[in-house]
Amino acid sequence: MSRANPRATSLFYLAFQKYLTPPTLRHAHTKARQPWRHTAPQRYPNDRMKYATTRAVPTQKESLRPQSHYDLFPSSLPSGAPPTGSFHIDPIALRKEFLQLQAKAHPDRHQGIDKAKAEAASARINDAYRTLLNPLARARYLLSLSGVEMSEDESIAGSASDSGEEMDAELLMEVMEVREEIEAAGSRSEVEDMKAANNERKKASEKILDELFHAGDIEAARKETVKLGYWVNVGTALDNWEKAGDGRVSEHD
Repeated sequence: MSRANPRATSLFYLAFQKYLTPPTLRHAHTKARQPWRHTAPQRYPNDRMKYATTRAVPTQKESLRPQSHYDLFPSSLPSGAPPTGSFHIDPIALRKEFLQLQAKAHPDRHQGIDKAKAEAASARINDAYRTLLNPLARARYLLSLSGVEMSEDESIAGSASDSGEEMDAELLMEVMEVREEIEAAGSRSEVEDMKAANNERKKASEKILDELFHAGDIEAARKETVKLGYWVNVGTALDNWEKAGDGRVSEHD
């Protein structure tokens, strides 16, 4: 009797294996061998790519959500906050956009739940506008975006004592001399000259802040912000002199 060919027997077994395997095992085996099979309807050839990519794309609401005060004013501040944008701001353009935003968000134009949302939006727009309009408040806000918090009335002395730094003796002497000049002023014309000189100091400080924020030097920007705060205080003292000195000004002018 001739012996069966082993190769032929093997091929015969493989050809009819699906009939020899129980249906339940045959189904499990098929799924195990094809874990990559996509179960979504393949209406288009690129369906699988569509399902894989659209979930990672942020929704329109997420992409338009404001992240900072600068994002609320895209027309007047198109480049955003430094370092991409400038520290300097056009106050006229900012106010124009502010009024437009407030007109849309005014609570009187909304009712019910929408009115409450409008009130919150209006308050945020107001806060953003006041912060960005004032150079000192703007500098402090930019520092806060980098994790550096400064109080509104923080002075060089307070900053130095809190951080263990030495005070800028040259700056301190200059500020003391200016304050002595204010106390000794006897006429409005003297005060006006001092105000003009102090405005130049503030402009110089703002220019330095623009360069520092653009360069990303946050520590130097913090120190310059404290310096700007001193010149703002000097300006307040000059304004107060004019208010308190109206009675004596007429005697000297």
